[in-house]
Amino acid sequence: MAELEIRKSFKIFASRSSLRRRVAYSLALVRLILVPVILLSVYYLFRMGVIVDRIVNVDAPVATLAEQASVEMLDARRAERNFFLLGDPAYIQVNRQAVGRVKQILSNIGDLVPAEQRVTRPALENVNAYELHFAAAVNLAEKGGTTAVERLQEVVRAYERDLDNLLKQAARKNRAKLVEDLRSQANSFDAEITNTIEAGDPTLRQVTPDLQTSSQQVLQLSSELERRSWARLHWDHDAARRLLRRSEWVLSIVSALTIVLSVWISFVLPRQVVKPLSDLKEAVDHAAAGNYLIDFELRGEGEVVALARSVDNLITHIRQRV
Repeated sequence: MAELEIRKSFKIFASRSSLRRRVAYSLALVRLILVPVILLSVYYLFRMGVIVDRIVNVDAPVATLAEQASVEMLDARRAERNFFLLGDPAYIQVNRQAVGRVKQILSNIGDLVPAEQRVTRPALENVNAYELHFAAAVNLAEKGGTTAVERLQEVVRAYERDLDNLLKQAARKNRAKLVEDLRSQANSFDAEITNTIEAGDPTLRQVTPDLQTSSQQVLQLSSELERRSWARLHWDHDAARRLLRRSEWVLSIVSALTIVLSVWISFVLPRQVVKPLSDLKEAVDHAAAGNYLIDFELRGEGEVVALARSVDNLITHIRQRV
């Protein structure tokens, strides 16, 4: 009795493209998934680099330069007072060098931050005005009028007595009060010296207010530059922190989506490639069991469909021979 055979149909569906090309497309797609993560990382690194570069090369140097401008202006004022106090021409050169450094510093600030030229330009104008007023004061001092040495010595002795009395009372005062009194005493000494110089040489009264005004303007503008620079530095620091937090969130979300998409592709693409091969394997196993009544429904093109046609021809040939 002939063995009962069951006719069975197998559907072999494959893409129109070749299997090699589909594998290449799959690998390329898996790699392209990583592109958003890489691009976002590069973008945030670039943004962070711009902020850090501005902090290191602009904001911090400008704040330091503005502080140096104030220090140099105070050195110029100190040399000015020493010249009028002692009459030593060496202090004229010290004053000129300090004023020259102030000009150079303000020019450097204007080059680093062009937007600050609206502050550096008036500051340079006041420095030039101070330089002219000091030159006029030097001419007046050299032409006539001498410093009242005896009166200055009396002011110094009075200052020493007041300082001694203050230190004797230090045991009965707290540290903050003592520092405040010392600062007040030093300020009063400077005022007394200035008044004594003007009293000893009345011709200097014409120039001293202008020197005071121009130098004070330079100090105020330098302080304004320093304050604005530190404000920009703090703002950039906060911007860097906000950018860091944003990059963490964005990269975390994109990375999670990338992982999900990668997992999905790793399941979908292999199924599209392996499913036709699995169906073909099942057909071959069915024929190997002696069941040659097999029909193939082939759709598509490529290596899998060509292999399925060859297997169909082979099974048909074997069925005819048997």
